[in-house]
Amino acid sequence: MKNLDNYPDVLDVSDIQEILEIGRRQAYNLANSKQFHIVRIGSRIKVSKNIFLNWLNGGHDQQITH
Repeated sequence: MKNLDNYPDVLDVSDIQEILEIGRRQAYNLANSKQFHIVRIGSRIKVSKNIFLNWLNGGHDQQITH
């Protein structure tokens, strides 16, 4: 697995793509899947590294239900 300490505290979709070694479309689909909290800034999507890693490690308390 990649050294996640090298990533910023706030990830963007390209970081998620790189961490998971998935395609760009898959990364955007995941970010828009409401499986973890994201923040939209204009057309940009940002996610807290802590929230993303909690989700990645099986944390279920971050799921968005709306």
